[in-house]
Amino acid sequence: MDATTSGSPSVQFHAIAEQPIAASCVTSSSATMFDRQVRHCCLDPTPGEFPLASYPSLVVHVLTSCNVDPQDLARLEATCSFFRQPAQFAPNYDLSISELAALDMCNKRAIFRPMTTEQRDDLKRKCGDSWKLVLKYLLAGEAYCRREKSQVLAGPGHSVAVTSKGAVYSFGCNSSGQLGHGAIGDGSTINEYRPRLIRSLEGIRIIQAAVGTRKTMLISDAGKVYAFGDELSGEDEYGAQGSKVVHSPQLVESLKGMFVVQVAIAELFTAVLSREGRVYTLSWGADARLGHETDSTDMEPHPLLGLLENIPVAQIAAGHCYLLALAFQPSGMSVYSVGCGQGGKLGHGTETDEEYPRLIKHLHTLNLKPVVISAGAWHAAVIGEDGRVCTWGWGYNGCLGHGNGDFVTLPKVVEGLNNVKAVHIATGHYTTFVISDTGDVYSFGSGVSWSLGHNNEADEQVNRQTNFLAPRLVTSLKQVNEEVVQISLTNSYGSAHTLVLTESGKLYAFGSCGKGQLGVKIRDNRVRRGKPERVDIDLNT
Repeated sequence: MDATTSGSPSVQFHAIAEQPIAASCVTSSSATMFDRQVRHCCLDPTPGEFPLASYPSLVVHVLTSCNVDPQDLARLEATCSFFRQPAQFAPNYDLSISELAALDMCNKRAIFRPMTTEQRDDLKRKCGDSWKLVLKYLLAGEAYCRREKSQVLAGPGHSVAVTSKGAVYSFGCNSSGQLGHGAIGDGSTINEYRPRLIRSLEGIRIIQAAVGTRKTMLISDAGKVYAFGDELSGEDEYGAQGSKVVHSPQLVESLKGMFVVQVAIAELFTAVLSREGRVYTLSWGADARLGHETDSTDMEPHPLLGLLENIPVAQIAAGHCYLLALAFQPSGMSVYSVGCGQGGKLGHGTETDEEYPRLIKHLHTLNLKPVVISAGAWHAAVIGEDGRVCTWGWGYNGCLGHGNGDFVTLPKVVEGLNNVKAVHIATGHYTTFVISDTGDVYSFGSGVSWSLGHNNEADEQVNRQTNFLAPRLVTSLKQVNEEVVQISLTNSYGSAHTLVLTESGKLYAFGSCGKGQLGVKIRDNRVRRGKPERVDIDLNT
């Protein structure tokens, strides 16, 4: 197992000898440097130096430690010559202050640090020959999957939680070893009703996780992929025999040759994203709907062909039988889709299947600049840079939020969220959750298993399940008195549950609980819980 590189290193301070202040900068005793009447700031047309020009290493340190956004770095360059002149620092003396700060922030990332000079230069070229754009690409990948941060995943019957330091806990159904705790003496497994640490991963820092039906996959900070549970993807649909069950985390041999940064598990296939932005798929290639013709039990990664071969992808999201990809380009990001088009979930205005990735052009028609994508089982969603939310696909039980249950074949803005700036979105099996920039949570769609968070004690007494055709504020989460930063939904029907992560690392759960997937003790042998329950675990450790 690969060694950990736990924690982010301290910010590198460019220790160079500070240049003496030029004689022309020295003022007379009657007007000291600090008493100047004319300030030489970024937008001042009067010639003069930037106030901190004599301390460039301090400027780099401040920009880096404050995690200044790459767009703001670009604005600094555009408005002040100091930020666009060569900084004369190692490793590249020609880099500007802004470029150097962007490179330093890239170096904070576990997926970037191990890259060779050649690999870095290649990624920089693909992103538009700027370290600011490389940083923007890396940040785009982190926006959805919370890479290198605490995160929670709600699978069909089981749950996984990753701490901020990369430890992994799992709980719920363990019928196929999907919890990763190993088999007991007779080779059988038991369900876990409380979060349990996967001890075999000790010494390995996990930075991203994915869950599917009877399957879990984890990515380490070294880009290695570990999997446990059912080895085959989609054996139920294809009737494949002899699928292997893995009870403890094992390296995926076929992925050893690449540095993986994200995994998405669909019902019929698995997709992986490499550090360089290439998408690969495993299984479900027999009918060429993912661009390759292989046996359904083939677990070798096959590159996704077509338009995305030379465009780096920042995020991937997988539904039941289709895939979304958020492609990065210097001019902005775009969304592509591929796979089964039934119900219009590919977003092209038809129900036609797509063998190769196809650009969803209607997002550009809406003037929506995508930053986050999400793929439910049969419907899809995207958040724009301005916080607008678009949904499309099967609208069963109101999961699109448009006030009806119709299917929509083109992305459509959710009008019920017009006064909300969305920052995170999660889609499940006919359910959708949205988190606003204020931490408020909205949900809509199927109320099966009480997984929308709107049920009360009276509903539990009569077993009432209500669907919501339009976004509704989840008031039960207001009571936790903390900002919600992530929500994960089960992408399967009938036993849905929801996990909620707060800024402080607290975990709440509600919905179906018959197999222990909520991680809490439920009284009176109930099989579902409508109000958020606090799970006894701290993920900021």
